[in-house]
Amino acid sequence: MFDFSRRLALKGALLCALAIASLHTAIAAEAVLRVSAIPDEAPTELQRKFAPLGRYLERELGMKVSFVPVSDYAAVVEALASDKLDLAWLGGFTFVQASIRTKGTAIPLVQREEDARFTSKFISADENIKTLADTRGKVFAFGSPSSTSGHLMPRYFLMQEGINPDRDFKNVAFSGAHDATVAFVAAGKADAGVLNASVWEKLLEQKKVDPKVRVIATTPPYFDYNWTVRGDLDPALIRKISAAFLKLDPANPEHAEILALQRASKFIPTRKENYQGIEQAAKAAGLLK
Repeated sequence: MFDFSRRLALKGALLCALAIASLHTAIAAEAVLRVSAIPDEAPTELQRKFAPLGRYLERELGMKVSFVPVSDYAAVVEALASDKLDLAWLGGFTFVQASIRTKGTAIPLVQREEDARFTSKFISADENIKTLADTRGKVFAFGSPSSTSGHLMPRYFLMQEGINPDRDFKNVAFSGAHDATVAFVAAGKADAGVLNASVWEKLLEQKKVDPKVRVIATTPPYFDYNWTVRGDLDPALIRKISAAFLKLDPANPEHAEILALQRASKFIPTRKENYQGIEQAAKAAGLLK
């Protein structure tokens, strides 16, 4: 005869096992760091740049790291604000947008040392365009509308030079990405354009720039890219993420590969205050209310 108390004990043990299994499943589901980046270059290039960094972060953090591709700049901001991302590579302007969208909770952790003095390059393949003044009445290409180095800061500095893009250009085009802007200019789709200095230098090194395309001007320096986390992420995990980036050492061959792909000499801490100038420029350029 089956003992009733034994049956209850077995049932209790089964329920306990199911609860533990469910807990383990929940923990495993949470133990994934969801990472993305603004699509400022081709998707294949973003994946290539992230792969070794992702493997490194998995080891340093002791958890799975998943790269989440997005369609445009706004999608990164929205995904971070709606807790669909934990960590994102943002430009200065997209960080400002993310900070506004998250009511100030998004936290900029680290930036490349180069991002404290970032610049943009104005380019043209037209031999008659030698200065910014020569771009008046021409077709001009920016990158993405939300790009710091491919739109906001170049627009701001053009306005400082007395050139209003909405009034003084024949037409304004948005290529969507920095490498696409170079292609636009090389193909004659735009008479001139602008992109960030880092991508320009990389394309030159890779011999992917048509010889007729040249730099006609460079912006003054400004703060740009950073790695940002959502504010409600576990503080201990935030500290580990920051430490992992700061630990990258160019003397270590594995770290050197990661840094080279990120176009970084090293990573340094950053803070929200560094991007106040970007917010002010966005308001002056009419891109923020």
